[in-house]
Amino acid sequence: MMLLHLQRIAVPFEYPVYFTEGVFSPGNGDLASAIAAKEPRRRHRVLPVIDGGVAAAWPSIADDIARYADAHAERLSLAADPIVVPGGEAAKNDGAATAALQERLDALGMDRQSFVMIVGGGAVLDMAGYAAATVHRGVRVVRVPTTVLAQADSGVGVKNGVNAFGKKNLLGTFAPPFAVLIDPRFLETLSLRDKVAGMAEAVKVALIRDARLFSWLSERAPALASGSPAPLAELVRRSAEIHLQHIATAGDPFELGSARPLDFGHWAAHKLESLTKHRLRHGEAVAIGIAIDTLYAELAGLCSAPTAAAVLSTLEALGFALWDDALDLARGERGERGERGERGERLCVLDGLDEFREHLGGELTVTLLEDVGRAREVHAMDERHIVAAIARLRERAGKRAARAAAGAPGAARS
Repeated sequence: MMLLHLQRIAVPFEYPVYFTEGVFSPGNGDLASAIAAKEPRRRHRVLPVIDGGVAAAWPSIADDIARYADAHAERLSLAADPIVVPGGEAAKNDGAATAALQERLDALGMDRQSFVMIVGGGAVLDMAGYAAATVHRGVRVVRVPTTVLAQADSGVGVKNGVNAFGKKNLLGTFAPPFAVLIDPRFLETLSLRDKVAGMAEAVKVALIRDARLFSWLSERAPALASGSPAPLAELVRRSAEIHLQHIATAGDPFELGSARPLDFGHWAAHKLESLTKHRLRHGEAVAIGIAIDTLYAELAGLCSAPTAAAVLSTLEALGFALWDDALDLARGERGERGERGERGERLCVLDGLDEFREHLGGELTVTLLEDVGRAREVHAMDERHIVAAIARLRERAGKRAARAAAGAPGAARS
């Protein structure tokens, strides 16, 4: 057949990312300016959606938002009282929550010039962003990320989605936000566990993109591991900037190809989240995934032993455990799960490779380290090396536990 026409469409996207403090303080005009940026003379309708964890930690947040709207009434109005949704991965696992939010957007007459303002962690940003993106093919979204993970990584990106049929982010869209506002004050009420978990994505981008940031993380590890506010805010800013630069310059913001450097460590992480029924935080699983792939790279001759040792030591110094018993789960011939099999059954975590391949469109592409700040894409992985890497993590964890039990100096580190 003769080609009649080749259609080309170029659609530029831009969105501001504000690093601000006291985002809902009436005297802070950043939120109002962000919302009114394209139509400054219009009064914009805004529906706040708030993470339940944020609402609990900041009991006045609904009143703060109402006062802010009153102070900036010439540029924005609230479409309704804030909607509070469950926080954490529960938000992405519950299809009814997504449907309820879509129904509410319809009932309020939210149109494509209206705004959904999402205040919360990465899971709530994902779920509410997906709901907004699928109503009228896209209601505008303003993100106010409130966790280290969301501020440093997912909150400044262009993806959203929900989990379905037992798979991570099976349903979703690429939908750039209208604006992002990052307020470090929200990090003050996070548990230390959540602060540490969020740092995994900063380690990830440092390893594949910025050796200087990795050195900084290693040097500041004690302060970061204690949740010290100033270095934590700097980690967020530097990580977010690298993520934004990658999205803007890598040439594939909507991931049409199979290369996903920002998914370094994620094939195992996503499977571990599923295997542990999200007992592991996303960042905790990513840290283990980074450790597996780093040791794999050493075993495959891609990176040196000192490089691998530096990666694992830094992760542990930041407060990450690099072992979870879910790594030992194996699948028998009939598909049942059990402990690491006497008969050599395939480890369940290896199923993550197959799921990752499917997510990438059929061709496996995994990012592996050659050195700190330099990565390589590979299209096949030797499962023997993966199993050996996991065995090394098991042995490492056992030695650390033994030193801790003996009260040995430096037991918290390897």
